[in-house]
Amino acid sequence: MAANEPGQPALSVVDPSTFSANHGFPARALAVGAHPDDIEFGCGGTLAKWAAAGCVVHYAVLTDGSKGTWDVNADTATLVTARQAEQREAARRIGASGSVTFLGAIDGELENTHALRDALSRLIRIVQPEVVLGHDPWKRYRLHPDHRAAGFLLTDSIVAARDPHFFRHHFDVTDLQTGQPLAHHRPSALMLWEADTPNHVEDVSTTLETKLHALEAHTSQFESTMKATDETALAAFRERMRTRLGLLGSPHGFAAAEVFHLMRDL
Repeated sequence: MAANEPGQPALSVVDPSTFSANHGFPARALAVGAHPDDIEFGCGGTLAKWAAAGCVVHYAVLTDGSKGTWDVNADTATLVTARQAEQREAARRIGASGSVTFLGAIDGELENTHALRDALSRLIRIVQPEVVLGHDPWKRYRLHPDHRAAGFLLTDSIVAARDPHFFRHHFDVTDLQTGQPLAHHRPSALMLWEADTPNHVEDVSTTLETKLHALEAHTSQFESTMKATDETALAAFRERMRTRLGLLGSPHGFAAAEVFHLMRDL
């Protein structure tokens, strides 16, 4: 896999003594991706493991995925609809029992705007996740602008969600599930995938195949993202993923792993 393909990058030098391992099973988690399929690439194995242990997993997808094709004649409105359906199916395969929210920014034009921070911080206050997962905005040499913007949008929204004087109009809204007014919320941890300097590893040996099964729900992305135009190429994609996650796990004694930069004391 090339450096700018989504998900879990290869690591050239690893010192296992600098890594924490296996966060534990949060009651609630929120994964935030720039596009449909980014979450499965970035943390699908971890989410599947947590979901199997009873964690309520929520998804937020920031863009509409309308540029996710190499077909110059594609009907992008149809593609948007298809990608939402694929994302819901992928979340189902992961075992996510929470919400799947689409914030609807135009693919390729995502910006860290006041309006999107309002929307995402409100979602954090509604969902009240213990752990939030997303793109590392500080990754060097990243090409895709949406991945950079998604990371900064998430980190800024966590700050807004935790502090009571950001977006105070949220507190005038009643949570439809609890019947109570929304309140500010501070997650306990943030886990960033695609990090240049990961410091945390999750053993996904038992959920690697679930991650692959969820990725394969994104059929519109087989050609563009997975380089899989036929079953032989799709099998090769699976093996590339298995090899990559195996290499990430090997220094830690895991058959397969996902790695993150873990931030606490948010």
